[in-house]
Amino acid sequence: MSIPHAVSMGPGALCGGGANPPSGRKDRRGLSLCRVDWSGGRRMRTLDTDSLERILVGAALLGTGGGGSLEKGLENVTRERKAGRPIRLADPDEVSPDTWAATPYYCGSLAPTGKTPFRSKVAPHEDRECLLAVQTLEQYLGAKMGVTVATELGGGNTAAALAVAAQLGLPALDADGAGRSVPDLQHSTYFVAGIPIAPMGIANKYGDTAIIREVADDFHAEALVRAMAVASGGHVGVADHPGKVGEIRKGLVERSLTFSERVGGAIRDKGRDVTDAVLEATEGYSLFEGIAAANCKYEDRDGFTFGEMHLRGTGPDRGARYRVWFKNENIMAWRNGKVDVTAPDLVCLLDVDTRKPVLNPWLKKGQHIAVIGLPAAAIWRTSRGVEAFGPRYFGFKVNFVPIEKRHKRPQKR
Repeated sequence: MSIPHAVSMGPGALCGGGANPPSGRKDRRGLSLCRVDWSGGRRMRTLDTDSLERILVGAALLGTGGGGSLEKGLENVTRERKAGRPIRLADPDEVSPDTWAATPYYCGSLAPTGKTPFRSKVAPHEDRECLLAVQTLEQYLGAKMGVTVATELGGGNTAAALAVAAQLGLPALDADGAGRSVPDLQHSTYFVAGIPIAPMGIANKYGDTAIIREVADDFHAEALVRAMAVASGGHVGVADHPGKVGEIRKGLVERSLTFSERVGGAIRDKGRDVTDAVLEATEGYSLFEGIAAANCKYEDRDGFTFGEMHLRGTGPDRGARYRVWFKNENIMAWRNGKVDVTAPDLVCLLDVDTRKPVLNPWLKKGQHIAVIGLPAAAIWRTSRGVEAFGPRYFGFKVNFVPIEKRHKRPQKR
């Protein structure tokens, strides 16, 4: 069955009105911040249900196991549409450089307990934390946001930016601050580009709010926000990196939501082998196919979820073994004990039978899994990007080797 296209809209109040499709921005070394310009020349769009599902399913796969709950994300955007609030997506080239932007998201463990370390009789009110964080930030700055930006690609946090935009009557920008999902606040392309994270608005499900006016650096911001998440039962809503669009674009992976939509469309195309469809959509690498040897083993520690997954090979990978280590997101992968792929490149797990991305830490014994690898956005492969998000940051004494150095491209079955 064919999937209907999103409704197309002409340029609105925020539009620059240019008719030519953007060619993709580059960093100061001339490296493209996007893999491919998937925009197809489209401009501001109101996203229908199919488009939203494709975006979030694709973002969940590109989230490398993290990025929040896909089911929760779908619920959030569905609620906004049912309330009559349109969800719009704006291309970066059509938004005025003077438009204010903020990045709303959830921060915390993948498997929060929901319990606070103190007694309180205040009834929690879920799903408004990110909106409250943005409003807190707006109050402090004395400025109204014109667009929201996703902090990362993931079923939950990409949806958070879309939902908050709808709640505020704004479009979301077709961009994000990572090109994948990431565990720590300093793991962002904003950080690599030198864009300040503060001031930051923070809110929890009880309505507690805070402003962090200044921080020494993003590492301090990570420690402070993570502590608030733990004290709030596992997560908080955050709004950070406020700034004019023209100032923050150098730190964005642009048109990544449109790329996610393409990936999600491939996953949902039941007329094709799901692995082949995703490889074609992403120009990625088939790293491994196998069966989960056991349930995922994990632990929550210091506001993060750590764990490992083990696969036994099937088909062309019969007799081989694959191991993936994650800190919220998949960070390291080994084939038969040898390092295969490391962050910042992407290690994505897909359930072949259900055609659903595998989110951490929920892998179960017996699941039929395809492991797909993708190169990170070029900005991550700079020396500053690798230092911030390469294997040595996580304590592994190995150097980052780009995925294409170890695998043929494309490696379709």
